[in-house]
Formats: sequence, C-alpha cells, structure tokens
Amino acid sequence: MRLTPIVLAASILVGGPAVAQSWEAYSYPDYAFSVDFPAKPVIESRAYQVAGNRSVPARVYSVRRNSSDLKVTIADLANTGLDETAVIDYSIKTLSAGGEITFNIPQRIDSVYGRSVGIQGRDGSRSTIGVFDYHGRLYQIEAKALPGGSDAAAETLRFQQSLVFTDGGSNRSEDTIRAYRQACPDTIGPPAGFDDPRCPGHGRK
Repeated sequence: MRLTPIVLAASILVGGPAVAQSWEAYSYPDYAFSVDFPAKPVIESRAYQVAGNRSVPARVYSVRRNSSDLKVTIADLANTGLDETAVIDYSIKTLSAGGEITFNIPQRIDSVYGRSVGIQGRDGSRSTIGVFDYHGRLYQIEAKALPGGSDAAAETLRFQQSLVFTDGGSNRSEDTIRAYRQACPDTIGPPAGFDDPRCPGHGRK
C-alpha cells in the first residue's frame, strides 16, 4: 500500500470523468519523483526559506487553474545541518501563517515518511500539503482549492495523492519501521509514524 489508509480513504471521493480528463503523470528522474498534473507545469528556480533563517535553492513545479493551485517544491537541504523535525516543523509553520491548521498527521508514501497537513485559509481556500525530508531535499506538495471552485476538491485530492518517489528508497531505518509496527501492530502495512491516528494512545515522538 503506497499511501496511509487515512489519506487513501479519501480517494473514494475521486474518480469521476471530469477529474480524469487531461491529467498526466510527469516524471523527474533527477529528483526521484513523479506527480500528476492536469496540464504541463511551469518550472521555476527560486530561493526558499528554511529553518535557521537560511535561504536555499529550490525548484517549483506548478499549475494554476480557475479552481485550484497545484505546486511541488523541491528545496536543497545539503550542508544546512538541519534535522528532519526542524525542516518539517518550519515548513508547516510557514505554510499555515495565513490560516488555521485543520489536521497534522503522519503520511507515508511507500517507505518515505513525512507529514500531511490541512490548512483553512482566511480567504476561504483549503489546502492539503505533504512535506517530506528525503535524500537531502525538502519535498513539499501543496494542493490548494481556491474559493468558489466547484471541482477544486476533487482536483486537489487527486494531485496531493499522486506524488510518487521513484527510486525505491526510504528515509527511515529498518529498526525505526519495526518500532512503528510494534507500536501499532493492527494496521494494514506499516503505520506512518508513532502518532498515526490509527495507533492506540498515539502521540508524536
């Protein structure tokens, strides 16, 4: 199972013909990921702010439609000395500055672990964001449903769930994954972390 069941369950809402039209998987082997977009993405190089008030180079892949704003940011963390918790917590803090966090749960894509965050914007927008620290890079996928878009929810859900890490690696040791399983033995597949909501008495460690 590629996605955690909590995130996967929402995919039941997706699948109508309108959502499927024109979508295509775009693969970027140099950065070991692929993702679905409804149109060819714009690719830009930017500076990206990370924890410790540091600016690092980043690439941004984006498509904006009438009802949704879809974006993947890949930031270079090499030589920053930042650990995963600092990287992800700062990213979530920055992304939620203009709204309210509605959920913040662990997410797993195959064997790559990170966080999934929901944000309700003050402007009425709704965002679902996945953040991963993997191979010395920050991978940040943002799916924003803009106010008033009738098909935005389906589009953003499809996009956010389409991210795939294509090199077959992991950002957790076998011992850590084993500890996740022992903490939550009744899940289908390894839990996404110690604070996976499916685990009894879950709490972030």
